[in-house]
Amino acid sequence: MTFTETTLPGMFVIEADLFADERGSFEPAWQRDIFARRGLETAIAQGSIAVNRRRGTIRGLHYQAPPLDEVKVVRVLRGAAFDVALDLRPDSPTYRRWFGIELSAENRRMVYLPRGFAHGYQTLADDTAVFYFVSTTYTPDHQRGVRWNDPAFGIVWPIDRPAVISARDAAFPDFRG
Repeated sequence: MTFTETTLPGMFVIEADLFADERGSFEPAWQRDIFARRGLETAIAQGSIAVNRRRGTIRGLHYQAPPLDEVKVVRVLRGAAFDVALDLRPDSPTYRRWFGIELSAENRRMVYLPRGFAHGYQTLADDTAVFYFVSTTYTPDHQRGVRWNDPAFGIVWPIDRPAVISARDAAFPDFRG
């Protein structure tokens, strides 16, 4: 696995090794020892898949509040998405900055998001499936979010208006952090 740190400290783009032969291919999706040697979180409490029917769907930006804040590893299994990470760590030199990257079934990239990040994405293809490993089980009482178009962050999405967004995600208040 190759880990490339992004402009947000502690966030990585991960490219897994691919082994191909006449049968097809094999690719490790998770290697605890490799993550541990890099000092990254290795606990996995939950794995989830979100299937999005329409291109332009936005999910997020979501995070969990301490003490149940979570680390995420995110990968697109089918289709493509513009994945966004937002640094909400008040002591970070990149506080309130975001990083976006295309994740797709074709490019096979993953992202690692440390605690203190909000996360969301916009689908770039119909029928996009996104897989998450998270370090903490989802807890509704700790669920938080920031609005996809909050002017405090200036996120530039590839598709100007969401085709689909939940009422909850569209109604998150302006950030006051």
